[in-house]
Amino acid sequence: MQKMPKQEFTVAFKEQAIKRVKDGKTVGVVAKEMGLVEQTLRHGAKAFDAGMLNGPGAPKVAPEAMELSRLRAENARLKREVDILKQATASFAREAW
Repeated sequence: MQKMPKQEFTVAFKEQAIKRVKDGKTVGVVAKEMGLVEQTLRHGAKAFDAGMLNGPGAPKVAPEAMELSRLRAENARLKREVDILKQATASFAREAW
């Protein structure tokens, strides 16, 4: 018996299948129409609801990790702004004397 290669679907394809399920069609009907396994579609719907639907080979990123990354970037930007303001204040203080 030969092992079947794992199918990888694009994010757009996954979203289209999940949208059809959310629009009221049953998982079985959508899976049959799109050539998917029902369990695969169910897992995809759960991943979509959790915000973790990714393309092939992409790492799964939780919403909390995305928020943490955004906050770290904002923190770094704010630190740079504070440094610029400190330098400007020091420069103006030297000129005033």
